[in-house]
Amino acid sequence: MAVDVVAVMEALARQGVTVLFKADAERMAEGRGPWTFVASGAPFGEDVLVRTDAAPVERCLAVCLPRLRELGLSIPE
Repeated sequence: MAVDVVAVMEALARQGVTVLFKADAERMAEGRGPWTFVASGAPFGEDVLVRTDAAPVERCLAVCLPRLRELGLSIPE
């Protein structure tokens, strides 16, 4: 199942979460997981950061989205 990354990021932003989702060219050239997903912000408090570095992109989402839901955020399927 494909995930609408833009819809996920917009839903998180509406809930006060800052989201960074990037592809790192240097890590990709080295054959390492180029994708990084980072979410932080007011809903978590100062000490919580949801982050992963992985490949493929779906792996980042598979790790982070369930964690964000556990923290009480509403995320589109």
